[in-house]
Amino acid sequence: MKDYTKQLLIEMFVKWAGEEARSFVMLPPSGSYREYYRITGSTRSAIGCYNADLKENNAFLAFTDYFHAKGLSVPEIYDRNDENYIYLHQDLGDVSLYSFIQALRLGEEFPDELLGFYKKTIDGLIKFQFNSNELDYNQCYPRKAFDKQSMLWDLNYFKYYFLKLAKVPFDEQLLEDDYNTFIDFLLEADCDYFMYRDFQSRNIMVYREEPWFIDYQGGRKGALQYDLASLLYDAKADIPEEKRDEILDYYISQLSSFKTIDQDQFKQHYYGYVLIRIMQAMGAYGFRGFYEKKEHFLKSIPYAINNLKGLLKKVSLPVEIPTLLMALQNVAESEELMNIGNESNELIVTINSFSYKRGIPVDFSGNGGGHVFDCRAVHNPGRYAEYKDKTGMDEEVIEFFNNEPEMDRFLSGVFPIVEQSVEKYLTRGFKHLMVSFGCTGGQHRSVYSAEKLAKYLKEKYNLSIKLAHVEQEMKRR
Repeated sequence: MKDYTKQLLIEMFVKWAGEEARSFVMLPPSGSYREYYRITGSTRSAIGCYNADLKENNAFLAFTDYFHAKGLSVPEIYDRNDENYIYLHQDLGDVSLYSFIQALRLGEEFPDELLGFYKKTIDGLIKFQFNSNELDYNQCYPRKAFDKQSMLWDLNYFKYYFLKLAKVPFDEQLLEDDYNTFIDFLLEADCDYFMYRDFQSRNIMVYREEPWFIDYQGGRKGALQYDLASLLYDAKADIPEEKRDEILDYYISQLSSFKTIDQDQFKQHYYGYVLIRIMQAMGAYGFRGFYEKKEHFLKSIPYAINNLKGLLKKVSLPVEIPTLLMALQNVAESEELMNIGNESNELIVTINSFSYKRGIPVDFSGNGGGHVFDCRAVHNPGRYAEYKDKTGMDEEVIEFFNNEPEMDRFLSGVFPIVEQSVEKYLTRGFKHLMVSFGCTGGQHRSVYSAEKLAKYLKEKYNLSIKLAHVEQEMKRR
């Protein structure tokens, strides 16, 4: 944050509070690019926000004014400065529903106090959904409704930032066809209600022992089922299945006071919205985790996969989407994705071979970095017919490289570089190192190099080796 912006927020606080600002502390970042600061005086505190996206600010501030006027539990806006992209609002404390869950739960237990709070949260959700008749949806950003375009954005987010980065195979055209079929089914639901969009445990605050609500700037018109799905299938909240069903039944019973619904049809669409919400969340975890290397998001992936596994076993949607379901099944069955974020006391060295045609493998540990060695300067046996169908693990190819001075010279430069990292990591207690070897096809030179390094490190050091021949694995799938 620029010093000028900080000073403007402090001046805004002093004007509202009528007292000097004694502290100015940045709050932990979340999944957005907004910056939040707790500003505290001798008796009062407030939250200052800086967000360079003015349209998003306008949506949040307009929605907040509207909901506050309706008596909903949202923070009061104290002041705003659109020219400098800042505003000041009520401080609701530090306890989110997520942290409340962590404090109350012991193992698999889901205490009655927590269940009761979820039911209060459901009551609050229904108030949002049925007190928005006069809301100006022109303020919505980026769209007025969770329509086909919005759904395609979410599904492609999942495709490009999760499936592709996690190397999950799929047929792109068939997947797009299934996307359109799936969206048509979702849009059969009544989509004329306020949809909070990110209704999950980190956006619900526990304030004065009641649920209060933040971060609805992405709100728009949509189906009732979406926010319910967001809450109950919130990955790291890890709600037991029987409690999900109980809260779902409570929502439906409360909903009946506002409108008549066909429960079976409502639940069919509900599970469809659970599925698209899980995919949206996985897209976010992929972008923030695989791409931006934020460990918190990587650690959410196994929880999301557990939700997905349970859903795939439990639900059969009344539409044919075989390619999408196959991709989701591959995600659910991936041991590597399920083990993301697991801690180990020993150093794990992941060694990959890959084809440059597919790109450098993603570091699932979230550390980023590591070593990438380009094997394409080494004499390639793939140029000769007798080796076309072989790999760097076959005896004929191994013999070729054993007699090839270019490979020996290449690896004699690689090994000392990797050794230096391994020894430093062991000394410092680091847990993950990735080394990748790339060549044109990911078949001969890179595979041989990866195998030789794995054998060398196993013989020399006490560590765990994960060997992955990416191109060969893709072909087997």
